[in-house]
Amino acid sequence: MSVTADGPEAQNDLLLSTSQKNSSIIRDDDLPDHLKRSSHRLQYPPSYVLVGVYRLFTDKNLYIPAWKKCQHGTVRGLAVGLVWGFFTFGIQKKFIEIFLANSPKVTGLATETIFGYPVPFNVHTYAAVLLVGQQITYMLRFFLAKNIRIARDRAWNQTVLSRGKGDDFWKGYVEEWEEPPNEIKPAQWYEKAFSGWFLLMFKRVILLPFNFYPLVGILISAWFKGMATAKVLHRRYFEAKKMTPTEVSVFMEEHKWDYRTFGFVAALLEGLPIIGLVFTISNRIGAAMWAFDLEKRQHYVAEKKKAL
Repeated sequence: MSVTADGPEAQNDLLLSTSQKNSSIIRDDDLPDHLKRSSHRLQYPPSYVLVGVYRLFTDKNLYIPAWKKCQHGTVRGLAVGLVWGFFTFGIQKKFIEIFLANSPKVTGLATETIFGYPVPFNVHTYAAVLLVGQQITYMLRFFLAKNIRIARDRAWNQTVLSRGKGDDFWKGYVEEWEEPPNEIKPAQWYEKAFSGWFLLMFKRVILLPFNFYPLVGILISAWFKGMATAKVLHRRYFEAKKMTPTEVSVFMEEHKWDYRTFGFVAALLEGLPIIGLVFTISNRIGAAMWAFDLEKRQHYVAEKKKAL
């Protein structure tokens, strides 16, 4: 549920960022100088995903520990995956050719064009490469299961540490809206499904035809996973603030489009075959940077409320 205003207040709200719309007590013209820069970044939550990628590949305090933790699992997983791909690629490509030949209405594809446009590769080859790439990704996940989780946590911790703040930086939750939502919409069925075991079956079966269109299957999957991915990426933030499930739900409802767009871009990168595993680490860095700016805004709201 959102709150709307008429007259001058409605016009002022148009100047606010997406996360500050409706009944937020924050106004851009009231922000102190040290918050204006972070407030500008908060207007574009997906940018934090790109910040996370940049920092992972340029900060040796981030990429060296991550690589050392995942090095051996990556080598073993790639070795097994490449052998699997070498011996099964032809068989899987043949299966895809048969599938396309018998399902023209489902795929709508010719062998050399997509939607009537010529492409520099055979569609069968593209689909087979994507399918084998996803299988190799699952193998890598198996060999990296424990270590990549540790690498993600360390990436979060190192990012927070790089900001020069300790555990006392994270304060209790402060309501940012004058009139917060009274009713929180329950999670959609697809958001619940993508948070559990059904994710694999959904992607492999229902989204299979879309995988024959370059990037289409990944885009659709990322949209469905957006909110769930964002919530997972900010789990440490919610825990640091000791937020209750209700507070988390209200906060995410108030910033739902911020979380949805951030989660979509994050899930899109994570959904890429093989290389997506690297982005599961960089997304923690970006999420930590976003959490840091959100927390600075929370401090400002707390100070403003105390002064009233």
